[in-house]
Parts: sequence; structure tokens; C-alpha cells
Amino acid sequence: MSDDYFFRLEGPLDSTPVERQMRTANLNGFSGLVRTLGGDPREILERHGIDARLIHDPDAFIDSKALVDMLEFCSRSLREPLFGLRLAQLQDPIGVYGSVAALCKAASTMREAVTCFIDYIPVVHSPVPVLELVEGREAAEIRWRVQADLGHNTQASLQAAMLNLKLLRLVGGPGFQPSRVQLTVDVPADVVPEIESRLGCPFRAGASVNAVSFPAAFLNQPVSSANRLLFRLLGGYLDRVRATSRRTIVERVEDYLRGALPRGSCSVEQCARKLGTSVRTLQASLSEHGLRFSDILEKMRIDLAKDHLEHGQMSLDALADLLGYSDQSSFGRAFKRWTGVPPQRFRRELASGAARGQAKIPQTGRHTPPPAAARLGA
Repeated sequence: MSDDYFFRLEGPLDSTPVERQMRTANLNGFSGLVRTLGGDPREILERHGIDARLIHDPDAFIDSKALVDMLEFCSRSLREPLFGLRLAQLQDPIGVYGSVAALCKAASTMREAVTCFIDYIPVVHSPVPVLELVEGREAAEIRWRVQADLGHNTQASLQAAMLNLKLLRLVGGPGFQPSRVQLTVDVPADVVPEIESRLGCPFRAGASVNAVSFPAAFLNQPVSSANRLLFRLLGGYLDRVRATSRRTIVERVEDYLRGALPRGSCSVEQCARKLGTSVRTLQASLSEHGLRFSDILEKMRIDLAKDHLEHGQMSLDALADLLGYSDQSSFGRAFKRWTGVPPQRFRRELASGAARGQAKIPQTGRHTPPPAAARLGA
């Protein structure tokens, strides 16, 4: 078994966002809040070009500007000046920040947790916010800014403030008490008391930076949920995801298919939703590389099939079903077209070669069968 077998077979735990993208987990609880305020969540999502089905997949991505504009629209149309803050109150930071929040919970100290939060948010949640920890002798601040022009973003800023504060309380424990929350956006003076009540600390609008301030002594405090084994596993994995971060559309589709194929959910429509784009845009982007989605899908199916045939004992019927083929015959024809041999022979020759210590695995190209001399058993 190769060292990266698990990683190649299952794909990353998290896809990586690009440019102005953000995980749809930021919309957890959105539909319920909108209905409570008398609105139609589906109509609002569609108005802003967001596929309503995406909110059921927290690991998909949406355009950050679309999310910001939608939160502002909700605040105006539903007459709720604190819509973003109320949305964040309904949300769990682990549900929104995913594996990054889980890593923070497993950290040894609050400083380690905050450092991990800053380092990995751009990797799996969104590259839009840039965070930093600023330490003084008595006070510390976690600061953030956005590196994209998102326009008027009061509601998204309120949501971020509450979520970041919730994460700090999660790792800081029941004794953690922030000194102040401040945002660069302006809010009406008459809503400041309610903001402070919901945040549980003083609040300042129109500041020079977005920040949550707290006593610096908390940074050395142990995290009660610390787990060194889990921390090493999650941290190592996220390091690997970051190191192998993929930016071309072809590679992002490949990453999606590695995770989706074993679950049987790998249509072009599902892939487009996962990547936060439309089917037409996805296909057009792939065509610029001379590819179609079906080309990449078939290649990934064969790669996964070869992994199972080499390392597993799954029957060919079960393998065909896993890979989304209608029957074993369809799978067999596709496999032979790519490798030059049927899957039964591929498995037999592997077993025979392994027994002699010299198994030969065909090295296929991306879209053309290998030459006859390179085929197994040729």
C-alpha cells in the first residue's frame, strides 16, 4: 500500500475555497430565521443567485459577495437591523468553521487554539478574511479584515464578530470574558445596547479595525477539551490539505470526485454546486483545458477501481455499483478501454505478480490507453 493511499482514495476531508468563496456553513440556520421574520428563504436565496440546495451541504462553497449582499437584503426587507448577529446566535462555531474549530478544541492552550484558527481558516473556510493575533502586556486582540471589495457588509461583520467570540468562548471555557468587541462598520446608536446585550460585552462601532479584545492572561490558559492525539491528526491533515491546495478547475474537480465517487454522488450538477458555480461555467472552464467533466469522471473511476483491485477484496459487481456503473459489463468495458485488460485479469495478474514480488501495474495516461507494450500481460 502506498503512503498516500488513504488520501488518494478518500480525498481531503475539506475542499479548499478559492478567491471570494466561503463555505455555505455560514448559512446554517438561515432558513429558520428568515421564516421566523416572515420571509421566504428560497425566494431570497434565488434572488441572490444561490442554489437553495446548497444550504443542506455545509461543505459546499458560495460567492462571498452574494452572501454579504443577501444578509444586507434580509436586514432591510425583514426590518431586522441585527439580522447577521441573530443568525450567528443560532449557529455553532464548530458547525460553521468545521474541522478548524475541532482542531482549536483539541489544542493545549488558548494561544495554540487561536493560532490554529488564524492559520487554517483561509485553507478550508474562506480566504476572504485575514486574521491576526495582537498581544500586549495586559491585553490581546484577535483582529480581522477582508481582502476583497464586498461593499456594504454590516450584517456579515456582525455575524463574524459573534462567531469569532463564540469560538473564543468555546476554547476559553466558562471563565473567558472579552473586554470589548469593535467593528469598522457603523450601526445606529439605538441598537448598540442590544448588540452589547447579545455579545455580553462592550461594543464599539466605526473603529479602525475589527477585533475582539480580552485579557492576555487567557492565552496561557489550558483548553479543557485538549486532546494531543486528535490535535496531531487534525493538524497534520490540514497541513497536508494546505500543502496540496489545488487552484486549477481540473484539479478541484478531481479533488471533488475523489471524495464523491465512494459515496456515489458525482454528477456534474452536484460537482458544480459543491464548487459554488454553475454547470455551464464549470463545463466552459474545463473546455479551456480541452476536457469534459465526463472525461475526468471516467479517469477517476478507473483510478479508484485500480486502488480497490490492488488493495481490496470487493467483488466486481459491488465495485461497479460503487463507481456508478449500471452493471459489471459496463464497468469491465470501461476498465479495458483504459488499461487494455479486463478487471478480472488485472486482479489475477496483480496477485500473481505480488506472489513473485514483481507486480506490474499499467501506467495509464489521462485520456488515451497505454501502448500495448505497457499493458499488463501483453
